[in-house]
Amino acid sequence: MFALFREEVDKADNSREKLHNLVRRHLEEFQSDRNMAIVYQTVTHQGSLVSKNLIKDQIKEMSKMYLDMVSEILEKGQEEGSIRKDLYISLVKRFILGAVDSAINNWLYSGGKYDLVSMTDPLIGLFIRGIGNSEQ
Repeated sequence: MFALFREEVDKADNSREKLHNLVRRHLEEFQSDRNMAIVYQTVTHQGSLVSKNLIKDQIKEMSKMYLDMVSEILEKGQEEGSIRKDLYISLVKRFILGAVDSAINNWLYSGGKYDLVSMTDPLIGLFIRGIGNSEQ
């Protein structure tokens, strides 16, 4: 799955498109495999209750790679001038992952009754208006 995330990010030319592609792919992957979404969410939210350390370790590594990719995108945006330079990248990347995670949880709790991928643009709008440079 991570390779698919990287592939989508690399298709884009600027940080906003990269972030959009990453979030869209993330939501697409979980929407297409609801069981994977359930396992991922269960392990990340109740990790101490999961006895299979291998799964926990794999998800922890995947989350780290995801956060590193988000950091890379944010830093590129700062270089481009499209993302404010006064932000704490470590805080913003967790904000982004948390918002995507929350969208997935809400979708799971609804029984998958709506198109999860349709949350991409509202999430990106929230991120960009929250972290974007108003001077651009």
